[in-house]
Amino acid sequence: WSRDVPIKTRRSPAKNGVPQSSDLLMNSTGVQDDEDVKMMLQGSSMTKVRSPRWKRKRMLKLMNDGVTVWCESNKATNKAKSQQSFSVMEVECVQEGCKSETLRNLAISLPEEQCLTIVFKGGRKSLDLQCDTKEEAKHWVRGLFFNLFIPLTALIWIYGYLKQADMNHDGKMSYEEVQTLFKMINIDLSEENAAGLFKKCDKSADGRLEHEEIELFCRELLRRPELDAVFQQYSANGYVLSTVDLREFLKDQGEDHTLIHAESLILTYELNEWAQKNQFMTPNGFTMYMLSKENDVYNPEHDRVYQDMSRPLSHYFISSSHNTYLTKDQLIGESSIDAYIRALSQGCRCVELDCWDGEKDPVIYHGHTLTSKVPFSEVLKVIAEYAFRTSPYPLILSLETHCCVEQQTIMAQQLHSILGDKLLNKPLNDKPLQCLPSPEALMCLNPGNHCLQLYLHFVFAFPQRDCKLSPELSDLVVYTHSVAFKQFDPCAKKPPNEISSFSESDALKLIKESGKLFVRHNSVQLSRIYPSGQRVQSSNYNPQDMWNAGCQMVALNFQTQCEEMDLNKGRFLPNGRCGYLLKPSFMCQPDSEFNPENTGGGPGHNPTLLTIKVISAQQLPKPDKVKLNSIVDPLVWVQTYGASIDNNTKKTHRIGNNGFNPRWDCTFKFQLHVPELVLVRFKVEDHDYATKNDFLGQFTLPFTSMRTGYRHVHLLQADGSSMSPSSLFIHVKITPSYSSPAGQVGTHSDRK
Repeated sequence: WSRDVPIKTRRSPAKNGVPQSSDLLMNSTGVQDDEDVKMMLQGSSMTKVRSPRWKRKRMLKLMNDGVTVWCESNKATNKAKSQQSFSVMEVECVQEGCKSETLRNLAISLPEEQCLTIVFKGGRKSLDLQCDTKEEAKHWVRGLFFNLFIPLTALIWIYGYLKQADMNHDGKMSYEEVQTLFKMINIDLSEENAAGLFKKCDKSADGRLEHEEIELFCRELLRRPELDAVFQQYSANGYVLSTVDLREFLKDQGEDHTLIHAESLILTYELNEWAQKNQFMTPNGFTMYMLSKENDVYNPEHDRVYQDMSRPLSHYFISSSHNTYLTKDQLIGESSIDAYIRALSQGCRCVELDCWDGEKDPVIYHGHTLTSKVPFSEVLKVIAEYAFRTSPYPLILSLETHCCVEQQTIMAQQLHSILGDKLLNKPLNDKPLQCLPSPEALMCLNPGNHCLQLYLHFVFAFPQRDCKLSPELSDLVVYTHSVAFKQFDPCAKKPPNEISSFSESDALKLIKESGKLFVRHNSVQLSRIYPSGQRVQSSNYNPQDMWNAGCQMVALNFQTQCEEMDLNKGRFLPNGRCGYLLKPSFMCQPDSEFNPENTGGGPGHNPTLLTIKVISAQQLPKPDKVKLNSIVDPLVWVQTYGASIDNNTKKTHRIGNNGFNPRWDCTFKFQLHVPELVLVRFKVEDHDYATKNDFLGQFTLPFTSMRTGYRHVHLLQADGSSMSPSSLFIHVKITPSYSSPAGQVGTHSDRK
């Protein structure tokens, strides 16, 4: 493994022969002295709160894997129900004090400094807790918040399973326990290979692995022959990479290949002191670098706001949510303020509030259904607190108002009193409006760098109902005046502050019949697209179709984990995940000739050949608890979404019984015509002959944020949370193409 280089590794403390995963966590992240994490590892007694009458004692404890929190009740009757757990990777945020709806209602009877709420990603209900002391509450709030940013490395992952496989807890690994481990980590080694690996690591030949033998076993298990092959390709002597070797590799990767950058990588990722001192990178250091986020397929430069934010609002795609208050379906689902927290935490910049008359004050719910109701004022309080935590750029409140005049006036009063100076209630200046203001101009409106603006559309249930509008409420609308769309009229100059809403079916019809005119319309005015009313299960439509026409606010049901939401998250991954993404320049001109239905040779047409080699995968999960005893048969889908001509799907063959380190070496070619609109999605499934394949993980990103060379794709769970250390290893090549007179497409490298 270490070849002939004198390795001096940083060792992890051991207990009974087995290095402890919690100690590895501390050493790898530099928090070995952190008091918050120590408290979490010891565990704390808390009270789980659901209502004034429902309060139960729970023991919460951070497990030795460093990411699992065990939640155990004092029930002795039903062990399955009395023990539950969650991963810190599933946590959206941690609220200190009585911030949730449940705890706020009990604030008088609860000590606020002892309370906290854990808000989860996806549809899982929040966890309201009361600690025994305020000190414990602070430890858990700080500890969970800190742990959210601790990466789970492959070594920590494997040691966590080693501890579970050590059935007799003697700190040693028998051959039988090693076989149990293989089942746990999703690998089906033949008897010959398994026995050979065990024998190779059992230096003492006593039939048990301990101390250094376990470390050797882990290293052998985590060996990456495909990474070794890349290392050998660039190493001049086959043992180390010199700075010259490393710079050549970086050059081929298409990134900074200066001497300073090469030296910085050695200092960052090389653990061997001798190699560091002599400016060499060993195979171990190279593996560490290749597995790091720095070698991700996604361009890290796009993790910051890098685009021009001074253009009119109509020139941006804007991350938008539909029926934001719902946590599940549209008929009997629960309405919750937590849904707004989740959407805003994902960078959403347009949230919807369906407002109806309440007994005294307005409420939000899906009208004429059995969905639960939440007070309008409570939603505003959450918006005021979370609106600008993820993104500093303007948030649009889409108010669908069914209220009477009196309750409309109450809405206006609550908007003023709760949102205060965050609420935009007058134009930026007195000049005639030529175009919409920019995100930057609205952000800099006041010293707090905050701006909320209303998109107010009135909907009344019955024609005979009083349709009067409250001037106090309607006067708050400045740049997003709702108007019914009639037709595209190239001769009519419409005010830029008029916005129209389109159902998905109406939008698709307009795109098909008048795609070019729709693009021109969206260069000046905002359009909001919403799902069909028949999607009662909160399913979603394909947002790419709408983005192809330049529609800015393509609203989706954020509570639904689906392929369409994967695309939405991928689309808004760049530009610091701020929720605003600059549209391609060919979509921003009032006289644009771009037609999403016919892209050949027109604006945006830039033929490009994308070549992706799917090499291998690492540490894939099992699909669900039902199949814990099975080994997955993984296959990979590579999908491109863009203009209709660029939609394509390809897949690898399946690998039988190996979710640990399957290898495909499959190469796919995608001919792209409008690359600036393309999203690339990697999806991993467990092949099943009898039923539908099980989802294992995915990652979606814009083509324009994709890096070339040997890269890792760090997979995400269905709810968008990290699945570390699960990843794909791929190679990406991007080549400009040309069109021959006969209409055939080739690459510039073909011209010789």
